[in-house]
Amino acid sequence: MAQTQHRIVIKKVRRQSQGHGGQWKIAYADFVTAMMAFFLLMWLLGSATRAQLQGISDYFMKPLESVPERDIGSGDRTSLIQGGGKDLMRRDGQVQKTDVDSSEKPLSLRAAQLELERRDARRLEDLKRRLERLIESNPTMHEFRKQLLLDITTEGLRIQIIDDKNRPMFALARAELEPHTREILQKLGSVLNEMPNKLSLSGHTDSTPYASGEKNYSNWELSADRANASRRELILGGMNEQKIMRVVGLSSAVLFDRNDPTNPVNRRISIIVMSNRAAEAISKEGVETTEVKTNGTVNPETLRSRAG
Repeated sequence: MAQTQHRIVIKKVRRQSQGHGGQWKIAYADFVTAMMAFFLLMWLLGSATRAQLQGISDYFMKPLESVPERDIGSGDRTSLIQGGGKDLMRRDGQVQKTDVDSSEKPLSLRAAQLELERRDARRLEDLKRRLERLIESNPTMHEFRKQLLLDITTEGLRIQIIDDKNRPMFALARAELEPHTREILQKLGSVLNEMPNKLSLSGHTDSTPYASGEKNYSNWELSADRANASRRELILGGMNEQKIMRVVGLSSAVLFDRNDPTNPVNRRISIIVMSNRAAEAISKEGVETTEVKTNGTVNPETLRSRAG
């Protein structure tokens, strides 16, 4: 018999694993990454200002406007995009930290200061309108309304009580107030006391000199005495004496009518309801004087530090 050859077949059985293996871990990691990105985006949107959000919106609506052709590759450091152009998140009047010196105030403090200055300006404007109504309603003030001048200056609201040839505010060449001047100042004192702003008073005269000249009692003493007399009447009207920061006599150094130095209108009292900035400047003057002088002598260390 012929020898029969048998083919040997080896069968291997592979066991199938139960479940899905490690694929779920990859899907879970993708999900966690997406959630982290989502919460990070929500946090950034929540911490951004309205101007920044508007800038981002403008960029995605008109992206080409933020990258002018001349600025491509220039690496403008104010751009939101590397190599971009103008920063669309910037608004008029907005100051970036990179635009100011490190010694200047931070952006948040600067914005708060600007808001305080705007409120201060509105408060002074409201006071001006209130005083105008008071002048019209009060019989005495209405009679002398042409001698009461109100205007807004860089220091604040200025109230000037000017003299008139036929209606003087003070006795001739003296610091004694006329009765109507006392009433006007007392009315002003009650109104000005309601304002949180500080006050500055200055007295002015015309250029007519005293017969005795400048050696004895002169226009300098007269203007200072008249300013101080006005201060006392404001306090009698109900104004807190702590509100007054400065009382000065300027003689005829600052004329109202420069063309006619002897004009009676040059004799006046100027009351300034100071803005917060002006009051702060006066306060700093006192601090600087204290720093420079020590026991009546100049402090060389302070001078050297300032010179350096």
